[in-house]
Amino acid sequence: MNRCLVFPFVSIFVLLLPGFVQADDATWLREKGTLIFHDSFDRQESGNGMKAIGNGWESATADRVPQIKMSDLDEGILKIASATKEARHAAHIHHDAGFTDGGAVVRFKFPGLNKDESLQLGFVDREVKDIHAGHLCYGILSQKAITLIDHKTGVMNLAIRKKRQSFLDRKEPLHAELDALLKTKQITVPWKADTQWHDLVIVTESDELRISLDGKVVAQHRSDGFSHSMKRWFSFLVNSTVWIDDVKIWKVR
Repeated sequence: MNRCLVFPFVSIFVLLLPGFVQADDATWLREKGTLIFHDSFDRQESGNGMKAIGNGWESATADRVPQIKMSDLDEGILKIASATKEARHAAHIHHDAGFTDGGAVVRFKFPGLNKDESLQLGFVDREVKDIHAGHLCYGILSQKAITLIDHKTGVMNLAIRKKRQSFLDRKEPLHAELDALLKTKQITVPWKADTQWHDLVIVTESDELRISLDGKVVAQHRSDGFSHSMKRWFSFLVNSTVWIDDVKIWKVR
């Protein structure tokens, strides 16, 4: 992180202490950034279509199954219930962002309505042509772990994607060099999910992606794709059920 105490050597020493957890990035966003979007979902949605959530959100998968309601605004909560099987894609909901460094603060919970509830959230730039669907980088919260992944220079890079798919089609292990490269593009840390509300912060700062939960940085990783110059969209990808109570998007630069 690009933040120092009065005595830099003290900062370094503290970071090396066993069990030390860095401060929540919400403070960094408030002190260094500009709030560019806020939604508390205190309204009624207008149906099941792509723009039904309102306030600039778009559900990229809603029109695949217009007969199934995947997003419901209920007493200030965005309740997402993905029709993944019917739509042949997890629910994908996004909003304009627009920054190089910055991030989002999200209050969320797994409601416990499905066994394997998960939440993928991160950043997209559809104007980049050599990345599949513009996927840049994500944090993925599953029931047992949190993963940070660089898609831009990893599995969504079209050249790498093509090469990887050839091995998958032949049902062969990836070439050692390709496998080693892709392993550098992500990290996974253990985490046990529950059905409580949590405050999540996801930020990119230079080539680093970080996730904080309830005031503590719980995962951070460096990779070239994280430094992409324009995170145009902030997006959710939900495979089953997730509730979202509040979203703030901040731009640092």
